[in-house]
Amino acid sequence: MAIPEIAMSQDPAAHRIGPNAITRVAEVLREDYPESEVERLFALADIAGYLAEPPDRMVDEREVTRLHGVLRAELGVEVALRLARGAGVRTGDYLLAHRIPAGVQVLLSWLPARLASRVLLGAIQRHAWTFAGSGVLEVRKAFPPRLAIAGCCICHGAQSPMPLCDFYAAAIERLFQKLVTPSARVTEITCQATGAAACTFEVLW
Repeated sequence: MAIPEIAMSQDPAAHRIGPNAITRVAEVLREDYPESEVERLFALADIAGYLAEPPDRMVDEREVTRLHGVLRAELGVEVALRLARGAGVRTGDYLLAHRIPAGVQVLLSWLPARLASRVLLGAIQRHAWTFAGSGVLEVRKAFPPRLAIAGCCICHGAQSPMPLCDFYAAAIERLFQKLVTPSARVTEITCQATGAAACTFEVLW
């Protein structure tokens, strides 16, 4: 799949994304760590204020980059990916509860899986500005479906022998499992952190 060049817009809104990559991380951290440790990690990411007043609107994507980088540096990659996956699942649940109308969810449940997949991918593509920020999303609707983000903020600037974007993989997987088929599984097959041109997520069932 050809990946377009990253177009860095001068519009500040192009560098902002929804707050789930921060707020859901706080939730999963608080399940495993004392508040003092959560505060320490958020302070290292320079977003400590979000613990007292969780953001309810778009946030600077660089804040997301810093937080996920801090988790990997301070807790280790394996732990950070587990936490990111948990936050991704919660993000999928939040979208299902608050952003995707119930009628649409029922309609998708009636459709054959491959047709429902195409509809869902179209909706994800139209709302890419809410999670890709300054990155560029490309979608392949043919089976197996793929989503690629060039300029992914989760792993921006990172180098790793393994993919790092479990947050996005888990959120996409949750949506597919609930709206397309329970057997859907999402794998990040390429990651910018490993030297790839984009972070690519493949959906199989």
